[in-house]
Amino acid sequence: MSCGDVVVIGGGQAGLATAHTAAARGLRPLVLDAAAGPGGSWPSYYDSLTLFSPARFSSLPGFPFPGDPERYPLRDEVVDYLAAYTARVEAEVRFAGRVDDVRAEDGGFSVTTADGTVVRSRAVVAATGGFGAPYRPSLPGLDDFTGTVLHSAQYRNAAPFAGSRIVVVGGGNSAVQIAVELAAVAKVSLTTRGPLRFQPQHFLGRDFHWWLNRTGLDTSRLGPRLIKGSVSVIDDGKYRAAIRAGRPDHRPLFTRLDGNRVVWADGTSEPVDVVVLATGYRPHLPFLAGTGALGPDGAPLHDGGVSTAVPGLGFVGLERQRSFASATLRGVGRDAAYVLNSVLRHPARHATAR
Repeated sequence: MSCGDVVVIGGGQAGLATAHTAAARGLRPLVLDAAAGPGGSWPSYYDSLTLFSPARFSSLPGFPFPGDPERYPLRDEVVDYLAAYTARVEAEVRFAGRVDDVRAEDGGFSVTTADGTVVRSRAVVAATGGFGAPYRPSLPGLDDFTGTVLHSAQYRNAAPFAGSRIVVVGGGNSAVQIAVELAAVAKVSLTTRGPLRFQPQHFLGRDFHWWLNRTGLDTSRLGPRLIKGSVSVIDDGKYRAAIRAGRPDHRPLFTRLDGNRVVWADGTSEPVDVVVLATGYRPHLPFLAGTGALGPDGAPLHDGGVSTAVPGLGFVGLERQRSFASATLRGVGRDAAYVLNSVLRHPARHATAR
């Protein structure tokens, strides 16, 4: 058994930002990550994934993203950046250290990893983010579809799908990016419950994120409350142009899947080879199952990342946790500072509030 000031579960962008922030305050953070090496979830994303925010707005605290600050980094550049950050952070980072169980005890927590190691700490921050579990929606006929169904988490590149008939479900950035990429080698339909919404990448000569930063909307807790629902697709014009040209075409969500066929809202049907679910993710926090920190749906009970059920427990990296930027490289540092302030300095306050 070993001891530390704070155990950080997750060694991706949220966990590294939390560890850096804790170390800067003179604390001894221990980072436990289930992966074999650095990079968090980024190595498993599709090959062509490109950030929608410039490098200037894609940095963790204390280490600017290298290279041209106005470029849009690729997936592998982000992986390299996180590996370099891991090497720099003043914290012990243990890979292949999957956490199986967290228990609140008098004066702190005990954290047990898959190999039986037990660590005690004053506080725990779950920094696995909100992208641990691919979300598979309940769609009529999906479970009995005889073609191929895959989540965007399983998609890497378009090569294996050349010549296929494909339906991509979802209207977010990844859905549109994947659908347009597939449309270069296959016949693709992008299908959504509502209209597609686009946000210009640039406005009056500035990147969209410059305006978010300038106005303060990016980090304001009012932002997610003012603008609810799905996020617009950030586009420099090429995605909207591709959809207008029918590569891919955009249709209302299908009525049902029937065997290997898709039945569209207008009553027509046709055979389909592949359904890609670009339907997002949900938090995956099974190690907190016995703490009372999760709701019936498995989602964390929190206020701005501070557990409302378990004093001394916090979360970093959840989507819209405190702002639009919460689940991004540029936003996790601010949330980490807020959460650490709360769980380490005022644990009794949250116990009373509960």
